[in-house]
Amino acid sequence: MHYIISIVGLLLVLFLAWLASNNKKNIKYRPIIVMIVIQLILGFLLLKTGIGEFLIKGFADSFAKLLEYANEGTNFVFGGMANEGAHTFFLYVLMPIVFMSAIIGILQHYKILPFMIKYIGFVLSKINGMGKLESYNAVAAAIVGQNEVFISVKNQIGFLPKHRLYTLCASAMSTVSMSIVGSYMTMLEPKYVVAALILNLFGGFIIASIINPYEVQAEEDIIEVQEGEKQTFFEMLGEYIMDGFKVAIIVGVMLVGFVGLIALINGVFDGIFGITFQGFLGYVFAPIAFVMGVPWHEAVNAGSIMATKLVANEFVAMLDFVKIQDSFSERTAAIVSVFLISFANFGSIGTIVGAVKGLNEKQGNVVARFGLKLLYGASLVSVLSAIIIGIVF
Repeated sequence: MHYIISIVGLLLVLFLAWLASNNKKNIKYRPIIVMIVIQLILGFLLLKTGIGEFLIKGFADSFAKLLEYANEGTNFVFGGMANEGAHTFFLYVLMPIVFMSAIIGILQHYKILPFMIKYIGFVLSKINGMGKLESYNAVAAAIVGQNEVFISVKNQIGFLPKHRLYTLCASAMSTVSMSIVGSYMTMLEPKYVVAALILNLFGGFIIASIINPYEVQAEEDIIEVQEGEKQTFFEMLGEYIMDGFKVAIIVGVMLVGFVGLIALINGVFDGIFGITFQGFLGYVFAPIAFVMGVPWHEAVNAGSIMATKLVANEFVAMLDFVKIQDSFSERTAAIVSVFLISFANFGSIGTIVGAVKGLNEKQGNVVARFGLKLLYGASLVSVLSAIIIGIVF
């Protein structure tokens, strides 16, 4: 029965994307079908085969080792601040972002990441039927983050038409930065984090191909990657370490504000209506959770976590999810976990608008005008990836 519900959910997501399409007659259905099949195959391989288990274990073990090294630096600086055996969120979830940012900087400095991004993007452009720039941007956003990716193509930002700019921004909101992946793995099952990273990449292309279809002429499809001013190794390292620290502080401060505000709103709602705000949102989002493949008796709690991610951010939602994940079935935990792995929330609209506006004021204003449509598309990507997991699980 759950297969039928998930397939209905899949068709519903595609229909909702179609309703928002700005050019329904120009939608290319063949690449979309191919990418959905690829998602199903990759989801099955990653979660249901020995090969996938081996690959995910290798990926997860690598990140676990990196987190151990990151904790060495954290313990050296902050040792004694946390009680013995305690797991302080700021120290052991956010501070590793600093170390991971340094690793990404080193890989960037020695041209390893640019090489990978360029050729993975080239292969993807042959599959998705979109431009090379769009494919490059999607892969780059999944590795270096939604702000840094715009810097890498800043020479082209000012010349991009509205439809191409939308796709670039949608890719950035539908994925997550590799520097934060390790932090997610401290709260969620690593296999679901890895699966979400890959599925969201294709999901972003699928939804963008429906909402925002267009043709890219060969003469327009040129990638000019801005490398920035040449830096020495230690200049680069210091810059990436500080960037990682800024991200950790920003996420921490956002959590202080959001968690406190949600607690306040929960208290007000509970006092007036006898139900918390998150409990109310759980009922609103329960039908969405249900068509994603979550059994109805778990849909309200799952819907509450999903809503928290949308109105706050994925970290706040993960913190709430960790508290109740043992009450979910394994399949529901997998679906909700995959849904949480993206930057699709209201706060990301401001982040992306600010990143583009910092490079080009005019284009930043263009992005601001379609900000809600960006969030709509990115949210559909999260739902689509979760449905794929529900089908193959």
